Amino acid sequence: MQNRKQQIWWYVICDYLAAAFAWYVLFLFRKVVIEANAFNLALPFGDSNFWVAMFIVPQLWLLFYYVSGTYTDLYKKSRLQEVIKTIVIGIAGSFIIFFLLLLDDYVRKYSDYYLTFCVLSVSHITITLLVRVLLLNRIKKQLSRGEVTIPALIIGNNTRANEMYEEIKAKQASFGLKFIGYLQLNGTEKNTLSDELTSLGTLHDLERILTKHPEIEEIIIGIETSEHHLLNSIINRLGDKNLTIRIIPDMYDILSGTVKMNHVIGEGFIEIPPFMLAEWERITKRFFDVLGSTFALIISSPLLLFVAIKIKMTDKGSIFYTQERLGQYGKPFHIYKFRSMYTNAEQHGPQLTTENDPRITAVGRWIRKYRVDEFPQFINVLKGEMSIVGPRAERKFFVDQIITHAPYYSLVFRVQPGITSLGMVKYGYASTVEEMVKRLKYDIIYIENMSILMDFKIMIYTVQTVLYGRGK
Repeated sequence: MQNRKQQIWWYVICDYLAAAFAWYVLFLFRKVVIEANAFNLALPFGDSNFWVAMFIVPQLWLLFYYVSGTYTDLYKKSRLQEVIKTIVIGIAGSFIIFFLLLLDDYVRKYSDYYLTFCVLSVSHITITLLVRVLLLNRIKKQLSRGEVTIPALIIGNNTRANEMYEEIKAKQASFGLKFIGYLQLNGTEKNTLSDELTSLGTLHDLERILTKHPEIEEIIIGIETSEHHLLNSIINRLGDKNLTIRIIPDMYDILSGTVKMNHVIGEGFIEIPPFMLAEWERITKRFFDVLGSTFALIISSPLLLFVAIKIKMTDKGSIFYTQERLGQYGKPFHIYKFRSMYTNAEQHGPQLTTENDPRITAVGRWIRKYRVDEFPQFINVLKGEMSIVGPRAERKFFVDQIITHAPYYSLVFRVQPGITSLGMVKYGYASTVEEMVKRLKYDIIYIENMSILMDFKIMIYTVQTVLYGRGK
């Protein structure tokens, strides 16, 4: 894993140097061709504008590539897709840099603008692609030699699973997977998998095996048509795991629209990635989370100070209330809220809030109505434990009860919990486990339709809820 992270840093460094060299080429072109100066390789070095641009431009390119999700695990990248992506981002980034830095430069005629843009885009794309292809070829050689592998587990031991395993083994350079073993579905079917693989037990041992082998990154599911009824159960059990799930493609018709087809050399898989959003969407979402949370805390600071004082004057207990909740992939964290109930409100065990709950203080009733009690959760967002929009984080005590009624609840753990959610907008607070299950369908709808636009819509509806005091 460490070697794989080092390769990303090499990718970043090479992108930076490629962008700097491409800018040097453009600068020489403008001086020699556009401004008709005598050719001189040392020409730029006495120009202060050159050095300012050499500091800014490569960083702009790194930002473009970072936002587009370029700097992820290089060992899982397709060289062809990376070439196409580099060309698209190179053209788009050149437009941005051209209008930011070059539009007001000296030109003899209007066509000089076209020449400048062409030199900028072509030189940057060509140099960047050259370096990237060299790095990716080196990475593919490491995969083919087995110097770097991606730990994986097969579920199923039938003929189709064996065919898939043999093809992956024959094309190790394309897949890079190293199987630690396989799980039988029920322990009674005939084993057709290669003797090279070790049986680690049956499907009932799935959680135990994943705990014993935390290095596993991918799960390959190979089951027959007659065993399709097991698929949803398997996916639900893997819902809270940071794993890539690959399924042999004839099961496509029973999967939801969140699953995308990922064609690779050789065998084609239906892929369920560990993240529900594309890389650029996750980065953009995080950017708006940090920006929005910072703005919300600053702009509401007088109100928050007033609420803190009011809580302290009305009830001598603590101002804030912390509680352990389950976050992404089921990881526990402590959520922050303004205390809206009397001290020791749950001395008899965990309880859900009900209508006219006697445990709620007078101030607490008001801040819950306008959801001011949840404002401290912006701190959780800044810490990276939550998002502004996402399914409501629940306590393990209630999660265990929900899963008995709705096993698919584990899919909620594939995304970060949020301060507000589609479930809170459409359904509101839940007073019983049954109501929590009813609200769950809105969280699943959100997960299946996650997008930046969807987040903005939910935030608008949430603002309306706050302004009209529809909380409870």
